[in-house]
Amino acid sequence: MKKNLYNRLRKGFLVTLSATFLFSCNNDDFFILPDRGGLDAEGLWNTEGAVNMHLNKAYELIIPRFPWQTVPSRFDIHLVSDEHFFASNGSFGAQALGIAGNALINHDVRYTGNSYNQNYLDNRYMDIARCNNGIKYLPESTIPDETKFPLLGQYYALRAMVYLELVKVYGGVPLVLEPQDPDAVMTDGRSSARACFAQIVDDLNHAMQYLEGVTWGGDDWGRITYAAAAALKGKALLYWASPQFNPLDDPKHPYDVSRWQEALTANKDAYDIGLAAGKRLIEDYAEIFRIQGSANTETLISRPYSSTRQRRGHDEERRSRPRSENQNSGPHNGYRATVKLLRAYPMKDGNRIDEAGNYGYDDVLFWRDRDPRFEATMAYNGSVWVLSNKQGRRQWNYEGATNNGRAESANWAVYCKKFTTPGLAEASVPYSDGIGGSGMDWIEMRFAEVMLNLADCANETGDMATAKDMVRQIRQRAGIEQGSNDYGLGNIASIEQMRDLLLNERMVEFAFENKRNADLRRTRNWHKLTGEFLEVYQVQVAGETGADRTAKINELEAIDPETGEPFRDGLDLNDRDLYLEYFQPHYIVPQQTGFRAMNIPEYHNFYTFHNDFVRRGVNIETTIGWEGGTFDPLDD
Repeated sequence: MKKNLYNRLRKGFLVTLSATFLFSCNNDDFFILPDRGGLDAEGLWNTEGAVNMHLNKAYELIIPRFPWQTVPSRFDIHLVSDEHFFASNGSFGAQALGIAGNALINHDVRYTGNSYNQNYLDNRYMDIARCNNGIKYLPESTIPDETKFPLLGQYYALRAMVYLELVKVYGGVPLVLEPQDPDAVMTDGRSSARACFAQIVDDLNHAMQYLEGVTWGGDDWGRITYAAAAALKGKALLYWASPQFNPLDDPKHPYDVSRWQEALTANKDAYDIGLAAGKRLIEDYAEIFRIQGSANTETLISRPYSSTRQRRGHDEERRSRPRSENQNSGPHNGYRATVKLLRAYPMKDGNRIDEAGNYGYDDVLFWRDRDPRFEATMAYNGSVWVLSNKQGRRQWNYEGATNNGRAESANWAVYCKKFTTPGLAEASVPYSDGIGGSGMDWIEMRFAEVMLNLADCANETGDMATAKDMVRQIRQRAGIEQGSNDYGLGNIASIEQMRDLLLNERMVEFAFENKRNADLRRTRNWHKLTGEFLEVYQVQVAGETGADRTAKINELEAIDPETGEPFRDGLDLNDRDLYLEYFQPHYIVPQQTGFRAMNIPEYHNFYTFHNDFVRRGVNIETTIGWEGGTFDPLDD
């Protein structure tokens, strides 16, 4: 019996619901279930509850989490970018930028595991296998069509999500569309990127067909909707049209402007479908991640969390907060803004910091008169940052500062506010034993992304008015002033200028939302980071000697007898002269010993499969540019 079970597993007719294995074979199907409840394999697909359990596990494995929840060496390669300081801390991610260690080799990038298991991101073909089973067996189910078809639509959308992530990373990948063992993918080799995108779009067309008119509520919040599937289709076609897959100046692969028109149509449809479904920009940018569930009109795809349900939470609140407000644990470098990100924010009138306008940029008071999204996202030295329900609380980031009598060990010049909960008590911040933390939902795709995707497509097809309108709406929501230059858009007159603005706008709008890495590669700007350093600010008090600085720290932290508060809390740090009386102009932290400038080869637009996967598969070629590479992702 064991031999027969093993053979059936290797043939790949499997479904997975939990890590508890109970074996059964019937009609050549192999199921691994936590509790079969007396059901045989055939009956399982005829039982709505069992299918929902299987589908729920697919969601658990496929919908992204807060990025810094899971950073094993096979995954953090996809998180490094120029917006945060993570890649400079000696991690594996540093190698991706050529900062430390050797250049990437064929063993370094893994989205496909070397063993079959049920862990998040261990094997994306395991996730595909789960969807393949649903797509294969649900049509034959006796479940009523009105119930069965929305289930089927979700499987199609989830499979498309996985393939889109794979194609973004590798270019063409093996297309496995029938049930088989995900640990030994049997294929005819890597399909072209064209074939992969065609399949992704076909899957999303099926998803839209089955999900149209379906609404979710209550405990079903977080399921894929018709509007979400439409947004995913628009995003997929945006990638297919973008320079990563459609280079502007590659004689071997002629530029195809018709792709942009197709992407424009899909993203305009996604925008209109979203509006019809009640999707809107949240009025207050600072509240986007704090408004939970169906009350958040901007959310299209999310992963719901809970601070009270066992193993349904996360530890991101602690990773964002300063040490003084998170039970003595330092924040994560993934939320430490680079100088480049800080300078990407425009001024209050939308003009760049190097562009004449109603406001002048001050590199000392770098937070003053900036795009309000800066204040909503960044906690700079002396800024108001309500935490633990301490109204009016000011955040002090100078070296040697104490907050609430506790020394700050990180000495960051700027912290990230975006994923923090102002009213969450300090004692409730830690997440342990499956309980605690904020329970904040992760939003993987929001309506603002649909709008900027549409702007990208409109720009490339000559519709500058629509491109500007999308950006204008997003900047109006942010609180940017119209000024004399139309929210900073008045001087934009060419496709090239708008490309640059949109890439920068995405960096600002989606700061720390794990979009930057993919945006740089999609637009073929990834390798242009070569030669740059990941730089951050630090703040020191005024004084020429250590004794001077110690005296200044003591003065800042002395209690004012009239207010009962630290003297520093009464300072107006928007007064430049006053600021310089107490603080030195910020300085850029020197590059750490052993680290060097970024060095990203252009062929990193497409990674190659880990050698383990190449050896286990059938005719899985290595990507050109990599050692032994023969597969060109752009060939048909």
